[in-house]
Parts: sequence; C-alpha cells; structure tokens
Amino acid sequence: MKTKRITEEIETKEADVSLDDVKEIKAVKVNEGKSNDETVLTPIEDYIKTAAYLGTKVITPTMRKYVYRRRLDGLAILNTLLVDKKLKEGIDFIKQFKPKDWTLVCKREAGWRATKMFSELTGVRLFTKKYPAGILTNTDLDVFFETKMIMICDPWVDKNALTDAKNVRIPIVGICDTNNHTAGLDVVMIGNNKSNKSLGLFFWLLAREYMKAHKIDKPLPSLEDFVGEKLILEEPKKRKKKEKEKELELKSDEQKIEERMKQLAEKADEEVSDESGKEGESVSVSEAAQEGV
Repeated sequence: MKTKRITEEIETKEADVSLDDVKEIKAVKVNEGKSNDETVLTPIEDYIKTAAYLGTKVITPTMRKYVYRRRLDGLAILNTLLVDKKLKEGIDFIKQFKPKDWTLVCKREAGWRATKMFSELTGVRLFTKKYPAGILTNTDLDVFFETKMIMICDPWVDKNALTDAKNVRIPIVGICDTNNHTAGLDVVMIGNNKSNKSLGLFFWLLAREYMKAHKIDKPLPSLEDFVGEKLILEEPKKRKKKEKEKELELKSDEQKIEERMKQLAEKADEEVSDESGKEGESVSVSEAAQEGV
C-alpha cells in the first residue's frame, strides 16, 4: 500500500500548455538577478510544448532550488531557464565520452522511443525495460561489461544502474524531476522525466549536439519523430472549446441520422397499414358461404 501511495504521489500529468506560461516563465530572473529570458539550446516554446518544465506534487529538498512555483493543482513548475542551463551542462559533460565508452539506461516506457532513436543514431549501449543488476560489478556474469560513464533517466526507477555505477565509482549523469533525490549523481539534468514529450525533447537535443561533437554523419530526425506525436502550442481554453464543438457536431449528426431513420420507419409503417386496409376491403364472403357457416 505504501509503494502504491508513493507511486500515485509522484505521477505527473500532461501540461495544459498555455501561452501565459511562456510569458510568466520568461519573466524569471537568473544569473545572480540579471534579467535573461533567452534559452541556449532551443526556443523556450519547445520546453513549454513538451511540458519539460512540469514537475510533480512532491518536491525533494535537493530539487527545491530549481522550482519556480506551484500550480493551483499542486504540481511544481520548474524554472525553464534552469532546465535549459542544466541540460546544456549535462550535454557538455556527455560529449567528452565516445559512444563505446558510456551506457544509457531508461527503464521508464515513456522514454523508450527517444532513447532507442538516440542509441541507433550514435551507437551508445542502451538498456530499456530491465537493467540486470550486477552487470558492472560481478565479473562472473556472462553479461558483465565495463563502461566509463553511465546516464540514467530517473534515479528512482533506474536505481539498480545507479547503485552499480556508484559501486564501481564511475561518473553518473541523471535526469531529475522534482520528486527525485540527486544524491549519488555527478551531473544533474533537471526536467520532466515521466513524459514521452519531454524525454523526446531532451534526447533530440542530446543527439543533435552529440552527433555534431563526434562528427556522426547521419540525418537527424525531427523533434516530433523523437516525441512520437505532433506538438502544438495552444491555449487550453481554446483547445477545450474546439473539443466541445466537435462533440456537439457529432451529437448533431447522430440526431439527424436518428430523425431520418425515424421518418423512414414511420413511412414504412404507413405503407404497411395502407396495404392491410386495401386487403381487408377486397375480401368478400358469398351468401352460400355465409349460410354454410
């Protein structure tokens, strides 16, 4: 029951993407109070569209400094400019390692598509679904291997990989949401690590910069390819209004069909009634038959 409760607490939902969020997040001041509303890696709208700035209702002490505010529903809002800054720092660190020298781990299903695309493009070893504990520490295992650095997508979900990496004392890079603890990580990248959209953005940016640094001559798929769906920056009220209008149109069409079917049924009943009446008028009984009866 306790595990279930904790899981429910840290679950995050898709953001109601709002243009007001863009204006508000741009107003945040970083760099020792100096105004700076520009991101380095990608336009701030990409972070908004992918909900990369959206945290959970749980905020750990080590992640509190990255939180800008809470929404009315209790979800934490990460400082988008710091998301961009920490992501760049992490990418700069990862670029120092060749593809064969480090390993990527992503047990969360939301990140499988993006991490697999990244692995195919760069040749970096990847573990999804299940990470066999001990493969970095137990030399007796057939699957034992050595690596110089490891990256995890969630310190809580990928705790086996985190433990192994700590035991062999290799650098660890991790993506942390507001509910994560940063203990044991050498490089912290912050952001929503529970959404296919945000993870798609993170690994698209990582793939772009990593391929440039290591001169990997392959066409880079689009951000939407990494995400797996179309990204739209739209006011939630307008989106809900459009959905309601479509729903009313569907109901209206259904009503028209029902009315038409009702008319056809009534017409068919009238035709049957008329035919029955005509048949009754044409039937006559002779006098002899009446006497016989």
